[in-house]
Amino acid sequence: MTQATTTETTDVLLVGGGIMSATLGALLTELEPTWNIVLAERLDGIGKESSSVWNNAGTGHSALCELNYAPQNPDGTVGTAKAVKINEQFQTSRQLWATMVSEGKLGRASDFINPVPHISMVFNDAHVRYLKARHEAFKQHKLFERMEYSEDRDQLAQWAPLTMRGRGAGAVAATFAPEGTDVNFGALTRQLVDHMAANGAQIRTGTQVTGLTKQSDGSWVVSTRNRLNSEDTREIRAKFVFVGAGGGALPLLQKSGIREIKGFGGFPVSGMWLRNTRPEIAEQHNAKVYGQASVGAPPMSVPHLDTRYENGKKSLLFGPYGGFKPNFLKQGSLLDLPRSVRTDNLYPMTRAGLANLDLVKYLISELLKNKTQRVEALQEYYPTADGDEWELVHAGQRVQVMRKDKEKGGVLQFGTELITAGDGSIAGLLGASPGASTAVPIMLDLLKQCFPNRHDSWQGRLTELIPAYGRTLDSDPRLADEIMNHTAGVLGIQ
Repeated sequence: MTQATTTETTDVLLVGGGIMSATLGALLTELEPTWNIVLAERLDGIGKESSSVWNNAGTGHSALCELNYAPQNPDGTVGTAKAVKINEQFQTSRQLWATMVSEGKLGRASDFINPVPHISMVFNDAHVRYLKARHEAFKQHKLFERMEYSEDRDQLAQWAPLTMRGRGAGAVAATFAPEGTDVNFGALTRQLVDHMAANGAQIRTGTQVTGLTKQSDGSWVVSTRNRLNSEDTREIRAKFVFVGAGGGALPLLQKSGIREIKGFGGFPVSGMWLRNTRPEIAEQHNAKVYGQASVGAPPMSVPHLDTRYENGKKSLLFGPYGGFKPNFLKQGSLLDLPRSVRTDNLYPMTRAGLANLDLVKYLISELLKNKTQRVEALQEYYPTADGDEWELVHAGQRVQVMRKDKEKGGVLQFGTELITAGDGSIAGLLGASPGASTAVPIMLDLLKQCFPNRHDSWQGRLTELIPAYGRTLDSDPRLADEIMNHTAGVLGIQ
């Protein structure tokens, strides 16, 4: 006999146990401590999908080393607007983390963030000219004033010894940003969720959302089932729903039927890393070294040689190597992509696909690589690397946004897209990089859009949590020094 469905009510339902839901949940815990919050995660633990330490680069995206955030203009100059915006966003995230650490609401900062310099390194004359122009443009901005540029091989060897050992003749240059970090977003997610739970939030792992139905009073009835016990089904009536399910957000928002999701599709991109966990190798490299992307490669596939921390232990990652699987989550279904196709998004997806055949070609070439070819790519950044010391591990799935475009019919959009219903009763996040690093400003935007009548009353607490809330650091050098020095001190980074 089938067990009857349990019905309950809550103020807020967070779908997905990653960094986005955890950030929103932590903010609402601080802003509205009397609200009831339920978090539903389909896996058996928190932060195990895209937020997991091995499923993303953990760069703490601040545009210090990611060259794709600073495009070169036709006249040879370099645009800085996107890079400055991303850096500002990351500084906002750092402020919240620092406040919560200092108030004792998060655990040890070193469990989720560590100082790791960020380096951009290039290997031919044209790229050297670009990198020099980028540095010239960046040094005019307060947020990038500590960045150094060099073409001197001895200097580069001091910054990143493994990259220069055994390197042959030819142009090479790099920029060095000492304030870079490595962020374990899985560990941070778990700390944020622990804080929510300590303040009354209900955390339900192994819980799959199967349906969302809008009610006449504006609330949502969300159907769930226990993945370990199919007879355990529940209906949760929520005043507000946030879908922070990574790649799984698109099909869930489609199930909701809101008009704002019409025309959106998703293009899944998988990835792999080479990983070296040998202490004697990891101790010789303390940096994240980013280069130029291959032609047709998505921004998140820019090659980089990274220092990573997990539970205090250093390892090295190189990659990612792109690939294609039709599932929207690493632990998802191969039917995710075909099931997401609707009459409203078929044309935009088709047009976007036809306009990005170079990406398809790139992904196919990546899939066909063998271990030897992957090691050869590694040796462009670490010339003396021994392939036998590196293991191949799978990264998380990313689903790039595909959307309608009046001129082109459909476009493939890199970055993130916040989808909010007109009445503010439900919202979700699509897309990928720089994602996790900008979780706090993204969730602040969500609060403005979904809770306009409460936002004024939250200003005081928001300013306590984020001291520079509503202000920009790059345009105020004195404020920037004050805020950045404070957060660096609290978090134990440079």
